This record gives sequence, C-alpha cells and structure tokens, in this order.
Amino acid sequence: MKAMSGRRLVAVGRVVLGLLVVAAVVWALAGSWQDVRADLARVSPGALVASGALALLTLVLTLVGWRAMLGDLGSPLPLGPASGVLFVGQLGKYLPGSVWTVVVQTEVAGRLGVPRKRTAVVGLLSVLLSALAGLAVGVLALPALLEAGGGRVYLLLVLLLLAGLVCLHPRLLNAFIGRALRLARREPLEHALSGRAIAIAMTAFVLAWLALGLHVWVLATDLGAGAGAAVVPAVPGYALAASVGMLAVLLPAGLGLRELLLVVLLDGVLDRPAATAVVLLSRFIVTGADLVAALVGWTYARSHHLLAARREAAAVGSPRVEK
Repeated sequence: MKAMSGRRLVAVGRVVLGLLVVAAVVWALAGSWQDVRADLARVSPGALVASGALALLTLVLTLVGWRAMLGDLGSPLPLGPASGVLFVGQLGKYLPGSVWTVVVQTEVAGRLGVPRKRTAVVGLLSVLLSALAGLAVGVLALPALLEAGGGRVYLLLVLLLLAGLVCLHPRLLNAFIGRALRLARREPLEHALSGRAIAIAMTAFVLAWLALGLHVWVLATDLGAGAGAAVVPAVPGYALAASVGMLAVLLPAGLGLRELLLVVLLDGVLDRPAATAVVLLSRFIVTGADLVAALVGWTYARSHHLLAARREAAAVGSPRVEK
C-alpha cells in the first residue's frame, strides 16, 4: 500500500513538473511577445531564418558533447534516443534552478534503462563545462563590458579560467566527480571519464557558443551594425552574458541578466532601441529553437523508438541500457 502511494506521488510529481515546465516556457514567450512582434518588421526574413538555423545548430552541437560523455561512461545512445533525452530535458532550464534540466533528463533517460546516477553526472558536467566554455569564449568581450578598474577583474577571470581548464585534466576531473558522489553518499561511477570524451565535449560546447554568438551577429548586422565592429560584442559578448546567466541558477535560463548584459555590450555598435530589439529577438529565437528541438525529441519518444530500443537492448543484454 505504501509502495503504491509512493508510486502515485511520483507520478503526480512528474505531471506537476511537466506542467510547470510548459507553463514556464509559455511565460518566457508571452512576456516578450509584444516587443518582439513590433520589432519583427525591422529584421529581414533571411536574417531570421539564418539566426534560427544557428540556434538549432547550437543544440545539435550540445547533443554531440553530452552524448560523447554519456557514451564514454558506459551508456552510448543512438542519435534518436539521445535527442529524446537531451532536448526534452532542455526545457527544464526554464524553471528556476539549473538542476531541473538534469532532473528531466534523468527521468527521460531512465526509461531507456540508463542509470540515473550516470545521467545526473553527465547532466551536471554539461552545465559546468558549458559555462566554462562560454566564459572562455566570452573573456574576449570582457574589456568592452568593464570600465574603470576592469583590468583587475579581467585578470581574475583569466586566472579562474586557467584554473578551470586545469581541472579538465581527466585525473583531476574524475577525482572531483568521485568526491562529489561520496559527499552525496552515492556509489562511484563504473567507468572513469576519458580525456578524449572531455576534449570532444569541450570542443562541441565552444562551437555551440560560437554558433549562438553568430545568431546575434546576424541580427545585429541586419539592423545596421558594422559587420566587423559587431563581432566582439555579439559573439564573445553573447557567450559572456549567457554563461554568467547560467551561473544565476535561480533565474530561468538566465532570464533578465543575460539580456541586460547583452544590451550593454551591443550599445556600442547599435543605438539602444536596436540593441534591445536584437536581445528580445534573440531570446525569442533561442526559446523557439528549444521548443522545436524538444518537439522533435518528444515525437521520437512517442513513436515508440525509445521503447523498442529498450526492449531490443534488454533482449540481447546490451550494456547501453543498464538498470
């Protein structure tokens, strides 16, 4: 009886979490829709298409890095099931607290038989490594953001980045993972993360940040910014603003902080209304890309490919669906 009540509670919790995610995404779109609608006429259709394509490319690159780490730890997933896990889980970032992305990914991956601990470790590592990659790209835009006394802050950020890059050494990173699992009273991972997987993930995340920055650059140049002058505030600038927003875990998807920093950076190459238009359109496009990718992942899951893959793997005893 108690077990059944517990299962019902978990089921209700899943439904509530799903509704909260959907409501948060709708709220993120509705909050800026009026401004976005007024600014759409100022941007050419070609720029909107190119910017949207770059936002979608970002998600594909993120999938490459996430999938490389999960496979390296013992749960290689084909692209279809992997997209179902990652892209649906990505919607969790629209809830306050970055942990929700990991919670949703863990739940979806669990249906494939991927150990929850393994998915959680990869999910948290993806957030941390992505933030580090974003800061590494964004450090180029820091002088444009800082004014008086910026040199010391710039030096501090460089030192922090160097320390973070040193921690990417497989021996150190695996030691940190093991320590974190012990503190959480969890068993250690069955496999250590290899240097190859870390390198693939970081490369994919850096390329993802560059693609995201380019989507801002396309919008900024379409509204009149010089192509060369807009590179630093748009490409490294977006990476800096968004990665700082990622660190503000209580803000859904960095909502507000990212926009504030990006407007300040773009203010040097565009007037304030145009810079605001770029930032609002960027938020709308990135959110739309997340929804499109999540729909693709959800459609794949609903087509029973995930269930079929699980049954087939269970029948042949494949290690990719450990329970």
